[in-house]
Amino acid sequence: MDWSKLPDLAAVTLLACAFAAVARRSPASTSTLWLTGWVLIALHFAAIIFAPAVGEFGAIATFIGLASLTWAGTLFIWSSVRYRTERSSRWMMSTLLGTNTLYIALIVFSPEVSWALTLAAALFGALPLAITVLNLRTGNHPLRWVSVVLYSALSIFLFIFQFRSGNGSEIALNAVLFTVYFSCCIHFLYTYRGVTTGGLITIAGFFAWAAVFVLAPEIYAFLPNIHLESGVWNLPKYVVAVGMILLVLEEQIEHNKYLALHDELTGLPNRRLFQDRLDNALERARRAQSHTALLLIDLDQFKQVNDVYGHHIGDLLLKHVGKVFSDRVRRSDTVARTGGDEFSVVLHEPTSREDAERVGNSLIELLNESFELDNRTMRIGASFGIAVFPEDANDAEGLCIAADLRMYEFKHKTGLLAGKSRPPVSALFPHVEMESGSRQAG
Repeated sequence: MDWSKLPDLAAVTLLACAFAAVARRSPASTSTLWLTGWVLIALHFAAIIFAPAVGEFGAIATFIGLASLTWAGTLFIWSSVRYRTERSSRWMMSTLLGTNTLYIALIVFSPEVSWALTLAAALFGALPLAITVLNLRTGNHPLRWVSVVLYSALSIFLFIFQFRSGNGSEIALNAVLFTVYFSCCIHFLYTYRGVTTGGLITIAGFFAWAAVFVLAPEIYAFLPNIHLESGVWNLPKYVVAVGMILLVLEEQIEHNKYLALHDELTGLPNRRLFQDRLDNALERARRAQSHTALLLIDLDQFKQVNDVYGHHIGDLLLKHVGKVFSDRVRRSDTVARTGGDEFSVVLHEPTSREDAERVGNSLIELLNESFELDNRTMRIGASFGIAVFPEDANDAEGLCIAADLRMYEFKHKTGLLAGKSRPPVSALFPHVEMESGSRQAG
């Protein structure tokens, strides 16, 4: 037994536990795949402890140790692919897992069966190419061609060196592992090419990890006087683990920033981001001496939808409305959810009152059309109010109040507020009193 691997096993296990604690609150699905990969790395070290055992037990431990190392790398590759939910991507991952496992099993248990090794080496290049060619119409992705090139090169390399007398099997195994982790490096470089600390550390770690399978055999073969502890060759693994932990933390920070400025349900800008966008739009309009329009839109009968169908349908309705509004306005405009059933739209210049009224009416018409939610056909109306800068107000506060008052005038005209007391001014600026709002709107 090689008990010298125990410290590495303990270190990787602790890193996996730390990663699990950090990834538990991560919104990214990649965290689960990464955590699974590090569990496999821990399994690799656990199996390597028993690899020196004589006989079948040692061979099984060697196979598990090598296979788990390639499985972890393949999961890391797949996790970095944005289109991994596609069927062809799943086929590619299954193919890589299968071919790596088959080849390692043959090298460990039956290295003398040359025809099987030749066939397995051919599969490394043939299967990824076949999957890529068969799915050109649905998924012609650059990373997929990276896999085709790398594994085709691996296939050619194995044809040349795997039957080399003496150390052919060792060279072949190192080539397989190099291909897996160099592919990790390329995939992470493509996906996390933005300059972040976690991304740079992870990419550098994978590059060093892949280089180990080239440098270590060369040093042992040509520089036998240089003695390096096995722990030195495991350092890249810890670098990658630290980099991935930083990536998860960076993603959590970005997600928290997003939630601070966006409505969690609809994904639209929330009141805070809306006010910032409105202030910026007014500042640009002042400099250009142009117009900016604000639309306040309030859904009719939304409370009844919640009461009759439940809050789940109410949430689906809000998501539907947010998508309808976002698809209708220009990309330069801002659609925000500023209340429970209230949406606000900032129409950036160039615009006019007629343009704003046309947009408002078109949004109302879209909501008047029937649509299906959760196998229920529904129809919901809305009321809107428009205020234009600088005719109706000179600042964001006055503009919101003017649009709010016009929205409730619209409700009165359509009879939605008949017999009811007038609701307070919108909570966009809760400190404003009703009397001052009336004077500004007038």
